[in-house]
Amino acid sequence: MIDDTTFWTLTILLGIGTFLIRFSFLGFFGRRQLPDWAVLHLKYVGVGVLPAMVTPLVLWPQATGGETEPARIIAALVTFLVALRLSVTGALVAGMGTLYLMQALL
Repeated sequence: MIDDTTFWTLTILLGIGTFLIRFSFLGFFGRRQLPDWAVLHLKYVGVGVLPAMVTPLVLWPQATGGETEPARIIAALVTFLVALRLSVTGALVAGMGTLYLMQALL
């Protein structure tokens, strides 16, 4: 286990580091318009990062010891399909509702 002093020192340093990274980008480009190619690429960051974070949690959840659970797969599919037709909020509500319903039924 890590001691308190090391934990808080590391937490503060990481916070300062991430702030400086974000501020450097906003400081350099805050008042300028980004080139079209950069804006196009930045639009795909969320689309690429979110599935990369969610997929392992759906396929190998820690709550089940890493075993795939049908309720999570069904909820992920419902979330994806609703996201194609409705909004992000609708997809989240439908996915959570499906997950809870499937866990209660299975």
